[in-house]
Amino acid sequence: MRDLLVAAFGQPDEAELVERLRAAAQPWLALVAVGDGGILGQVMFTPVTLQGQPALPLMALAPLAVLPARQGQGIGTALVWAGLAACAAAGAHGVIVLGEPHYYSRFGFRPAVSFGIGWRPGLPEGALMAAELQPAALADAAGTIRFHPAFDGL
Repeated sequence: MRDLLVAAFGQPDEAELVERLRAAAQPWLALVAVGDGGILGQVMFTPVTLQGQPALPLMALAPLAVLPARQGQGIGTALVWAGLAACAAAGAHGVIVLGEPHYYSRFGFRPAVSFGIGWRPGLPEGALMAAELQPAALADAAGTIRFHPAFDGL
């Protein structure tokens, strides 16, 4: 897994993040795409909390990685759809992602600010996104997201 993450991101930071999350975040969900004798892609989901609404079950999608030679073939898309379905089946009401708006909007993600959800100042416009897994689950979800401490320092 580490080799996949380093290849996909060109650095070890995300691989180290996954190692920290596996050791400390509970519960976490990870899916992998396998083919050609190895792992082609992976996605991970870990719990996040919303200030003022600690009982609202939310997950963070991070990281999503696909081997560079296999990007653009639908592997990441399949992993995200399967992961969102697994999060919903596990009882999550929504998912937060810090990512490219054009890519994640196809999965139902919208700017988190449209739900009144924020994180840190200075983020690129629309980069913090949220998707509801239950109807109107984030209608009253205003607040600040707190990612697992394993994300600190990124």
